[in-house]
Amino acid sequence: DGKALNTANLKQELRLLGYKQELNALHPGTYDIQGSRVTLHRRAHILPDGQHPEGRFRFRVVNDVVSGLEDLNGGGAALFTLEPVKIGGIYPGTREERIVLSYEQIPHGLIAALIATEDREFFEHWGLAPLSIVRAMWANVRAGRIVQGGSTLTQQLVKNFYLSRDRSIVRKINEALMALMLETHYDKTAILETYVNDIFLGQSGSTAIHGFGMASRFYFGKSIEACTLDELSLLVAMVKGPSYYNPRRYPERARSRRNLVLSLMEDAGYLNADKRRYLASQPLGLVDKPSFYTNRYPAFMDLVQRQLLQDYQQEDLRSDGLKIYTTLDPQVQQRLDEAIAKELPALVARDGNAALQTGAVVTSVGTGEVVAITGDREPRYQGFNRALDAVRPIGSLIKPAVYLTALMRPERYHLMSAVSDQAFRIEFENGDSWAPDNFDGEQHGDVPLYLALAKSYNIASARFGLDLGIDSVQHTLRQLGVEKALNPYPSLLLGAQSLSPFEVSKFYQTIASNGFNMPLRAIREVTTADGQTLSRYAFKVSQVLPPEAIYLLQHGMQETMRVGTGRSAYQRLPAALNLAGKTGTTNDNRDSWFAGFSGDYLGVVWMGMDDNQPTSFTGATGALRVWTELFARVPQYPVSMVKPSQVDYYWFDTQRAVYTDEQCRGATPIPVWGKPVGSSYARCENGFSSFKGWLRSWL
Repeated sequence: DGKALNTANLKQELRLLGYKQELNALHPGTYDIQGSRVTLHRRAHILPDGQHPEGRFRFRVVNDVVSGLEDLNGGGAALFTLEPVKIGGIYPGTREERIVLSYEQIPHGLIAALIATEDREFFEHWGLAPLSIVRAMWANVRAGRIVQGGSTLTQQLVKNFYLSRDRSIVRKINEALMALMLETHYDKTAILETYVNDIFLGQSGSTAIHGFGMASRFYFGKSIEACTLDELSLLVAMVKGPSYYNPRRYPERARSRRNLVLSLMEDAGYLNADKRRYLASQPLGLVDKPSFYTNRYPAFMDLVQRQLLQDYQQEDLRSDGLKIYTTLDPQVQQRLDEAIAKELPALVARDGNAALQTGAVVTSVGTGEVVAITGDREPRYQGFNRALDAVRPIGSLIKPAVYLTALMRPERYHLMSAVSDQAFRIEFENGDSWAPDNFDGEQHGDVPLYLALAKSYNIASARFGLDLGIDSVQHTLRQLGVEKALNPYPSLLLGAQSLSPFEVSKFYQTIASNGFNMPLRAIREVTTADGQTLSRYAFKVSQVLPPEAIYLLQHGMQETMRVGTGRSAYQRLPAALNLAGKTGTTNDNRDSWFAGFSGDYLGVVWMGMDDNQPTSFTGATGALRVWTELFARVPQYPVSMVKPSQVDYYWFDTQRAVYTDEQCRGATPIPVWGKPVGSSYARCENGFSSFKGWLRSWL
């Protein structure tokens, strides 16, 4: 209840999970959306906190907010989970994809189908079954074709693991001897578990699908535990030849083989005739497209692997069948990809340069969880990850650190403090000089601090930063979370500091999270294949900056969105969605940046050329467009700041930069930490003054 959500994004995630629309959602893996009412019948699934049974629940989505969450099974839970989407794998060199199952996780129906079809004496023999060979020969003669094999499951496992595919007498003898040795050293459950996880059952591009756990995802879009008996029988039917009985390419051939498996189960006593006929009448039940993509989100997977390598060896990741539970939100990731796909072509058409590139990071405000990331204009590209590795000058994105440095000195500065936007020049000992200029080529005299930030005046920011001291600004950047070596020159104050989008996200995360610093994490938990927790990536947070100063800075950054360089966002976004942000542009428009946040998400977008050539985009005309399109597609709450007790609002005449009374024409409330030092009180220019204002003047 209360979660920001819309039905379009929910449908998209349900499609990823292989859910199907069904009236009233009566079966696991189905949903029903009627207007604002949503009914979901989730499948059973396992999360690090344990087993979650199948369940049916209902809720409404009104104005993009969940309400009236109801457990239709009669439980009283107020929180429901769906099974996590599988987004990729860390593969061995053989490019094999599998979901490892423990023996306890193997459905009884799958075991019955395997035993009936492949090895009826599995639990009685010692690796060889002469009677099975005779029975298979008789069944094949009676059918006029090969319908059963004589090898035991143990022999098949030996053949798959250790031996070549040739059919010589020597190989068969070796196979028999090794099967006997396996049976001597391992119990039946271990052999069957290994067989279930190793068997080859299909191909997705260059990646082989191994094991029934992965095959159920690949063909049916759901976990093996959620498969029906006819679906399990189809998987067993493919053991004989995954290519020949491929149900997507040869559905009738696969159906015939599946029904044969069902008949063999009836012969073995696992089914009665009525049940067998019913199951044989069922459709194959395949998902339209394979519910499997090799590393569906390569940029995010890149981040996951880098963070894993801080605690695990590469060989462990490639061989141990670990389960990695991540922070990715498939809904936000999909909308980020769509925003880039919509805006980049239009920007390329305008700029005329097809090589325009982008990198973006979206995190959860308050937790530091990375919910979406892209490292290329093509989301599936698996090469250079610009979100992590494109280290570029950040331009005006650095200015909040300059003004935050001042706002942490409430005895001298507040949002209405006068900042000089008068041109100046610095002469260096080597004869060089530095004279910053504004983007509009104008000078604006004395302006309020908040307006200098909102309008991103270069001269004011540079002059003010020099007054504060470059060392002080550097210290603020360190507090915000910047770890890279910092430029010691005045040009730092205008963003001559190179960072990646991910590094920018780190320090803007501290601003968005009210002065709390936290590591950006892509992983929540690592477990073994059978669910035993190995590592928890716990939420860590520390207050590193005074909440009063951050509160004032966030107010200034909201003004950036309302009246400053980010105001074009509200041409697409609702006025009620309170947002805070900052544009960034570097020399010759080589880099277009935007960093902004709502109450739920922080998004950082970079746009530019890999060869550092100029573009025609500022932060507002380039990166902000992608950011705006993303935030328009994702339901969220507005920025909602909790006012610290030491912050009070004063009414200011912003034209005269004096504080006045609420009743005065044009008076604007401005938050101040402590007292509005350096600003004088003035009565209303329109001739009206409240008794309070008159009394203050008289006193």
